[in-house]
Amino acid sequence: MIGFEEDNRGLILEYKVENNDPEWASRRLKDDGEVTVSSGFTFESADLLTAPSKRGAEEPVYRFRFATKEAGYFRIPGRILGCDQDVLIADSGIRLERKTFVAERNIRIFPRIEKVKQPFGEIVVGGSRQDRIPVEIFRELLAKFPNSSELDRYARARVESIVGEVLDGNAAAREKYEAYLARRGSAVSAAPLEQPALIQAEIDKYVMLRDTILAWLAEATSYSEKDWQRLIIKVILLLFPKYVAVLESVTVADFYSKPGTRKNRFIDICLIDAGGSIDVIEIKKPFDDVLLSRGLYRGNSVPTKELSGTIMQAEKYLFHLSKWGVEGERQLTTRYADFLPPGMQIRVTNPKAMILLGRDKRADGTSALADDQLFDLEVIKRKYSNMMDILTYDDLLRRLDNVIASLSRRGGLNTAERSV
Repeated sequence: MIGFEEDNRGLILEYKVENNDPEWASRRLKDDGEVTVSSGFTFESADLLTAPSKRGAEEPVYRFRFATKEAGYFRIPGRILGCDQDVLIADSGIRLERKTFVAERNIRIFPRIEKVKQPFGEIVVGGSRQDRIPVEIFRELLAKFPNSSELDRYARARVESIVGEVLDGNAAAREKYEAYLARRGSAVSAAPLEQPALIQAEIDKYVMLRDTILAWLAEATSYSEKDWQRLIIKVILLLFPKYVAVLESVTVADFYSKPGTRKNRFIDICLIDAGGSIDVIEIKKPFDDVLLSRGLYRGNSVPTKELSGTIMQAEKYLFHLSKWGVEGERQLTTRYADFLPPGMQIRVTNPKAMILLGRDKRADGTSALADDQLFDLEVIKRKYSNMMDILTYDDLLRRLDNVIASLSRRGGLNTAERSV
């Protein structure tokens, strides 16, 4: 049985001998120079403050120097806890008891923490140091350490798994273990990772992209379609981080327009995602009159010729890519190897298209479309959603605003801070 007592220098660990040999620890210190008490705390002879009297008149209690006080922390020599580095625990806010240091089945907690701690160094719990483990996270860690029942169930499940691989056994130990874990609750903390710097960097990136696109839109009439494509290509991998490469003027074989002959088609821009899959993107100019025709058909707004033509063009590109098959994948990979991450193979696996054109808002921020037109435009988008994503430039800006708002909420920033 152990307890902790604070004095002017720091902490003393008191160990009460519970067997019939009160001098066993003294003998171990004399013979080996160290002793481990309560299956978790290893002391040297120099740590011993008092030992039980040989006369046995009082309770058999050993007192060891456990920690020294230092700038708001108790510094525990790592060797006492089985660590290579010292452990610092805040001198307030944490109740010290055996289970703070030793879990069930006599598993030492801090050596386990040391194995996964990055960077390697002192383990700091609580207090104000930048490299600390917050007290609430440390408490949650202690609560999630496996107990005896969980360890027993895990052992049975592992035995069944090994035996089952050989004998195809059908015992239920694994199911019982999984059911137990489900009842016990998740071992994964619901607390967010501490990542304010990363979140702020992401916010800054998306704010920069939004403001850049807004500035370009203000000068849209001065750009040709080719110039506009070049502008968007500059930021497209930042706008859509799933993609890792942009390919321009991609040649694709057309074996179907004139059966029996091959004709080359040229796709202005293709995107390659992190898995090597190829998609198509059509970038058109941001005018508000290229989405819906002025006339109605039976009371419904219909796509303009430009939108319909762009959709048809994208569909054909997807068709020819899909029909080109393995040979097409090989040719594309060889031709564009210099634009791809090392070792990546281009794959044509259910390619999708993205169409970026037009605006649904005017320069002054008012809607360029009536409510019924916006509804009809949404119907058109959904009709093709299985193969392509049709976006206006205002859709893109709204998505960026939503991403910025989400990141700001996760980072604990308000709208004013977000816009800086």
